[in-house]
Amino acid sequence: MGLFFNDYESAGSGISKNAPKKTGFKLFMDILFRKFWQLAILNLLYALFYMPLLLTLTAIRYIPDERVTLVVIALLFLTFAVTIGPATAGMTKVIRCYLIEKHTFVAHDFFKGFKANFKKATVIGFIDCVIALSAFAAINVYPALAVQLGSKLMYVPLVITYSFALVVLMMNYYIYLMLVATNLSLKNLIKNSFALAFVSMKNNIFTTLIAAGVLALLFPIFRFAMPLFMTILPFYPAAFLALIICFNSYPVIQKFVINPYYESIGQINPELTHFEDETDEETVCEDMGGKEQPIEKRKKGKGKRIS
Repeated sequence: MGLFFNDYESAGSGISKNAPKKTGFKLFMDILFRKFWQLAILNLLYALFYMPLLLTLTAIRYIPDERVTLVVIALLFLTFAVTIGPATAGMTKVIRCYLIEKHTFVAHDFFKGFKANFKKATVIGFIDCVIALSAFAAINVYPALAVQLGSKLMYVPLVITYSFALVVLMMNYYIYLMLVATNLSLKNLIKNSFALAFVSMKNNIFTTLIAAGVLALLFPIFRFAMPLFMTILPFYPAAFLALIICFNSYPVIQKFVINPYYESIGQINPELTHFEDETDEETVCEDMGGKEQPIEKRKKGKGKRIS
């Protein structure tokens, strides 16, 4: 297996059916390397929908007429607010397929997730944008008011605003995954994601710190090498962060949402692949994965060509 070079002329011994399952960091790295180029394509598709936000920032900087700037900003931001939720749902659908080892076509499943969850995802994405704007306004308004009024009490609403924004951020770790994996109503999606934000607080803090670390690594590139940053941006950061979040969060959804549902109807969650077939029936064919002799690449040599 390689990121850039693949050898199609030789074969190994195969993978045994009873081989131990990878877990934790090893499983994450396995998915990352196997799906490296698919994640790049997925990020490129997702970039089409956060492009209006980048254009908004460009309009603020380069359009001199304030009235024209306001109109352009309003249109671009509205486009972003309406489409970013469904786009996130589409990306989440593809990454969930990677996690449960379900075959997927990146573009097909991305747009399928986009269309199938458009209404609910639009509402979720719009709420996220409003809260993000509120957090941005709070950091600019309340400290200035505290200095102007000479009262540190103005920092209290700032802390409340950012505490609420942090809870909403953690809710986002779950709400899109549940959106693409279940048929829950929007009300129950919000309710369950709010509960999981607190029930799995330790896992959420870990996920947040990892994501913050990735963004911290990108910041110097953004600050001192903008052309390189703009080259990287369409191809990887968003999908990589989404993989981290989904990888850490989906087991929590399986534990508290999906598994209990199947238990209530007396079935086993089909997404779980760690259980073994307990039937004693004889099999006609035996799985030889891991037992076959490796096929080495044929050496190139001089010889006559048979036509």
